[in-house]
Amino acid sequence: MKRFKNILFYVDGMDSPMPSLRRALDLAETNQARLTLIDVIQPVATPAQVKAQFKLELTDLLVQQRQQALEKLCAELHQDDSVSYHKVLKGVPFVEVIKLIQQDNYDLLMKVANPPDGINERLFGGNDLHLFRKCPCPVLIDRPDSPRPYQNILAAVDNAANDNSSCDTLIMDLATSLTRREDALLDVIHAWEFPGESAFVRSSQFNLTASEMNIMQNYEIETQGKKLNHLLQAYDLSSQHERVHLIKGSATESINKVASSIEADIIVMGTLGRTGIPGFFMGSTAEEVLQSTNASVLAVKPPGFISPVQ
Repeated sequence: MKRFKNILFYVDGMDSPMPSLRRALDLAETNQARLTLIDVIQPVATPAQVKAQFKLELTDLLVQQRQQALEKLCAELHQDDSVSYHKVLKGVPFVEVIKLIQQDNYDLLMKVANPPDGINERLFGGNDLHLFRKCPCPVLIDRPDSPRPYQNILAAVDNAANDNSSCDTLIMDLATSLTRREDALLDVIHAWEFPGESAFVRSSQFNLTASEMNIMQNYEIETQGKKLNHLLQAYDLSSQHERVHLIKGSATESINKVASSIEADIIVMGTLGRTGIPGFFMGSTAEEVLQSTNASVLAVKPPGFISPVQ
């Protein structure tokens, strides 16, 4: 991934150099990029009695503790000269992280997933999902036990290669670069559904025969294959490749099924945000995948995305 020059790693309470942080350090060294480690403390109220007796604010005490933890973490990396770390921020975590990214023009955000308490089947917690939805730069959130290096990578494209709002080229650029860097295997998936199929089947007014439906579906299959080939030709791949999955069916179900079958360590995907429309920050497929996958995710936004956090 030789495209990132300013990488932000959100520690999110981490106290030891996990594989994801090591990966961030390796990525920064390979790209001769700046790697910044930060953490964010959400302010807490200090009881008046504590404030009067000890002359301190609990939030400031927590900030000092996290600052010391960051210093220790950098020391344990044994490569302090390649890491610059920002002071610990105070505020709503995802808001402060995004503001810093906008302020200092970071081009990649990395962190370890922080699963929600009491929901074992969910990998990503609230702040993780907010960052996926609203962060303007690519976001890579690793599962806590993510292997280093990755072994299997899945690129999920929406096959809108001719659409100005498509993330497909960026998805493939990042996925292929990451595959080379990690010496991993790459699979590509595009799931499609036949437009209006259920209406054609249910309604008698169309009066289509099985043969006519087959002709229409075969035409759609051919169209999807041509569009996918147009995208993949730059990467020496085609829809006929054994590791390319052109599937008729639900995108979420298909992505999760293929990810499970190849034991994907990470899914590279677009969030498919609707640029320019307030409130539409993530497409339904991306939302459903993030709510159900057990793989790490590298998510990108379409061109022109504007974060609601300003």
